[in-house]
Amino acid sequence: MELASALDYIRPRKNGVLVALKRDGRPQLSNITYALGADDVVRISITAGRAKYANLERDARASLYVSQEDFWGYVVLEGAADLAPVAVAPADPTVDELVALYRSVAGEHPDWDDYRRAMVADRRAVVRLRATRAYGMTS
Repeated sequence: MELASALDYIRPRKNGVLVALKRDGRPQLSNITYALGADDVVRISITAGRAKYANLERDARASLYVSQEDFWGYVVLEGAADLAPVAVAPADPTVDELVALYRSVAGEHPDWDDYRRAMVADRRAVVRLRATRAYGMTS
């Protein structure tokens, strides 16, 4: 499957499964919500200190599985993930990126100041997956 076709397939969708690698090489899977930017980078909000963050920090190889609603079609993107710095202040660049991600997925938040404080309190970061390969089967 061509990468451009795979990106077109996942662009209107929002939910998938992020696959990272555990220390022993086995896959660690997490249901996630994502946004695919105009720059073709997949962005995902995660919490520092959890397995997904630690695994991606240690090994940047990642895959994103996105299925059709009927479950019979799917696309997998593979590539390198990089982690934004953990949010440390309501006005830092990571929180700005989290705000943009939220808007892409859910629209406007009822209280952006509260959202920004929560991103810092939760120790949120952004995973940026830059796909280099894709495979799948779509109908």
